[in-house]
Amino acid sequence: MTSFPLEGGCDCGAIRYCMSTAPLIVHCCHCRWCKGESGAWLALTAVMGGDRLTSLQGEPELVVTPSQSGRGQRIARCPTCRIALWSHYSGAGPVISFVRVGTLDNPDVLPPDIHIFTESKQPWIVLPAGVPAVLAYYDRDKYWSRASLERRQVILPLIEDYQQSQTRSDA
Repeated sequence: MTSFPLEGGCDCGAIRYCMSTAPLIVHCCHCRWCKGESGAWLALTAVMGGDRLTSLQGEPELVVTPSQSGRGQRIARCPTCRIALWSHYSGAGPVISFVRVGTLDNPDVLPPDIHIFTESKQPWIVLPAGVPAVLAYYDRDKYWSRASLERRQVILPLIEDYQQSQTRSDA
């Protein structure tokens, strides 16, 4: 059992952050977009309510980048060493953070809860038994824990408020 809070940061030490609680879910994404963005064969991200991720030291630079959806994302990077720490996708903005698990001080404590977009995984990767794996994205109700689904219900109005604020600012 992993105990929280967990801390992490960039390679140069300029940015430090804290995850105050367990993530909603941990994705191991095998999509081609994540591969191209990271230069790695997969992306391991902890999906967090943005209010449960706090900066302890330094301010990351939010870099606007394309995303597979075409709506873009903001990647929080260290302004010094340029390491990607987390991202916010356009649909939920800062209400949801996708923390790069590899930037945790002890990334071993957050293994994937699900493998997604396995239709484009590398053929030499053998997925572990007992961990759900889906060809593309998935049904939250089927794969999220009950506690995460309950937390999501609390977060949904915040996401809706964010989306409405974006619509107003686009007008």
